[in-house]
Amino acid sequence: MNHDLLHELEKKIGYTFQNRELIVHALTHSSYSNEEKAKGRHADSNERMEFLGDAVLSIIVSTYLFDNFSGAQEGELSKIRSAVVCEKALASYADEIELGKYLLLGHGEEINNGRERPSILSDAYEALLAAIYIDSGIEEVRKFLLPYAVPLIEKTVREHSSTDYKTKLQQIVQQKPGETLVYVIISESGPPHQKNFVAEARLNDSNILGTGSGSSKREAEQNAARDALKFFGFDD
Repeated sequence: MNHDLLHELEKKIGYTFQNRELIVHALTHSSYSNEEKAKGRHADSNERMEFLGDAVLSIIVSTYLFDNFSGAQEGELSKIRSAVVCEKALASYADEIELGKYLLLGHGEEINNGRERPSILSDAYEALLAAIYIDSGIEEVRKFLLPYAVPLIEKTVREHSSTDYKTKLQQIVQQKPGETLVYVIISESGPPHQKNFVAEARLNDSNILGTGSGSSKREAEQNAARDALKFFGFDD
């Protein structure tokens, strides 16, 4: 690989490799590796590094969530982590450093826009994390990764906390075995293009915990759950 390109990538990620073979390995897609092997040349793909990078990614994000969101339950933390480490998220991180520009691809992937394919970009990003980890350890990976991951974590937390009142209420109710939570639409009004629904959140089908309205049944139920949360001391 062109050394100028490697240096350019190192400047973008803010990390200089002690062993540059690691970064070349991380950028080598299986299509390129297979073509090289067919020519009698050795070139390992980044698939094994992707495996390691996935684990490093998970522990860094999980640790950050554990340290910074002490009030969140396991299920909520898992949802946030999933949004931050999914293929779409990783491909977006890769796009920020134009990682596709530096990949070693086979001819077929090259002509089929492999440099822009989310699955290839996300895998290469995980492999890059592994390369940094092998070269210098987890703290260097953390310094590189978190500036990309934290904004998405904060966005996901804002969206989750502002809309998923039903999940929060369900978690509270589940703490008492035998209790059931149901939502009942008690009224529906307005023309078809401007409906208004009113919902009640009920405990054990009879005890009304909260009431809410909305332009859809889902919105009404969410607002009923939001109202019910005030009964348990939550007020956003």
